[in-house]
Amino acid sequence: MPAKRHLSLWFPRLAAERSMRLDRGLPPGPFVVVEDQRGAQVIVSMNAEAQAAGLTAGQPLRDARAMCPGLASRPINRVTEATFLTTLRRWAGRFSPWVSEEAPDGLVLDITGCAHLFGGEEALAEEIDRDCARLGLTVRLGLADTRGAAWALARFSGETGGGHRSGDAIDQEARATRSRAVKRRHWTRGGAAPKPRTTAQAPRIAPVGQTRQAIGPLPVAALRLDPEAIEGLSRLGLRRIEDLFGTPRAGLARRFGRHMVQRLDQALGVEPEPVSPARPPVRFAVRMGLPEPIGLEEDLLACFDRLLPELCDRLTRAGRGARQVRAEFSRADHTMQAVEAGLAQPSADPHRIRPLLAMKLPDVDAGFGIDAVRLVATRHEPVHAVQHRGHLEAGEQVANRGPGAALDDLLGRIGTRLGLEAMTRLHPAESHIPEKGANVVAAVFTSAATDWAKPARERPLRLWPPEPVMIPDVPRLPESFRWRGRDHRVMRATGPERIAPEWWLDDPNWRSGQRDYWIVVTERGERLWLYFAHGAAKSAGWFCHGAFA
Repeated sequence: MPAKRHLSLWFPRLAAERSMRLDRGLPPGPFVVVEDQRGAQVIVSMNAEAQAAGLTAGQPLRDARAMCPGLASRPINRVTEATFLTTLRRWAGRFSPWVSEEAPDGLVLDITGCAHLFGGEEALAEEIDRDCARLGLTVRLGLADTRGAAWALARFSGETGGGHRSGDAIDQEARATRSRAVKRRHWTRGGAAPKPRTTAQAPRIAPVGQTRQAIGPLPVAALRLDPEAIEGLSRLGLRRIEDLFGTPRAGLARRFGRHMVQRLDQALGVEPEPVSPARPPVRFAVRMGLPEPIGLEEDLLACFDRLLPELCDRLTRAGRGARQVRAEFSRADHTMQAVEAGLAQPSADPHRIRPLLAMKLPDVDAGFGIDAVRLVATRHEPVHAVQHRGHLEAGEQVANRGPGAALDDLLGRIGTRLGLEAMTRLHPAESHIPEKGANVVAAVFTSAATDWAKPARERPLRLWPPEPVMIPDVPRLPESFRWRGRDHRVMRATGPERIAPEWWLDDPNWRSGQRDYWIVVTERGERLWLYFAHGAAKSAGWFCHGAFA
């Protein structure tokens, strides 16, 4: 069985070079990608010209512009960066089927048994360099027996243990003590630190079985440790990975945690760290080519009748239901038009999808004729079995009309015209405050709630922001009042119902303190909801909050 071999690819300028590939209007010269951090714009990626100008990652943009007046910048887009990294993962699939992403700017490949297909590991590395150069990307790679060692070689090859100054390290003795001491042969015993090797001299491919020798001279940061652990090791004079080889593991684990020891074991191959490739996306699509171009709606509906059962069978076998279906029409002039239809609830029933697609057909321009039709379930969700509570629901399910199917079909039809996001419904909320008793949510993404708690008193059908009522600021309800520029006579009143504010929240609308609500019937037959605010942070007074049906 061949030895495991792992290849790590690091793109140190991924964000900057991706922006330069897309934005052709950028002027030549230094370019950086910035991100808002603690109220300031900070550099997170840069091109080679900006690095040559002395700019560094983590530097504020205002300082960078002072150093480089002609600096161009763009804000970072994390979603687009992740999508671009996924595209690179698919490109790396030509070298090995086992490819995984190491966000935000790296890939790792298990190339065991794959290097000979490209002429060996050196030839494989050179081909990757050529491909990335054609793509306009800067890449650094590391190849070793373990995933951790490959990661370390890709990012720290050519570097040696740095110098964190601290009096705890043995090589930082006083000048007088060092002058009287015997000459040490090694820098970890107080001598001068060796000069770091250049990048040209640094190996990026560790031979089989020589992982310890390859990563030993690298700094401890190459073990993927936390900054606190790196600083703590540096204070003790443990700057290189080889300094940890002879250190008792129990002491390291007690002082720096089990995670540090685990990273060291993973880099040396003591603890396995396999590469888990990303699962390919599940796609559901069917296509039908036509011998002659068509253009009538009846012919397109006949195509739907042929394609939808096959699409729904695939969804059913996978336990999924379509939430959005796209119909793509390939025209005879080599152009394409697509229409989409959304469903209120996931479904794999062709009889529920077909009417929604039929409503979109008037928007289709057949042109010189349509010679191919393709249906794609662009969005799908798991569909779980429903336990019926009686014979009526079981009969509806047999008739392909499950519980709430009529309402879901209605929402789907309205959503096809107006948009699924345009429809909302009220959902109960856990609050005794009248205006907080329900939340407005999207109707198609939530089910109708049946657990509405019955309030202690009757609640109005309509609520509006409290409006002042012209009544003396006393808690006694008078026989008449003035509201909205009109005088109203009280014929009947029910109350009061006292509602206290939520003391654990600072709601500006409830700074007037406790409220006493009254149901008031006026001489015109109006049923209003009035309340008297007793006053707290705000003054007391009467207000109208709503009206009953």
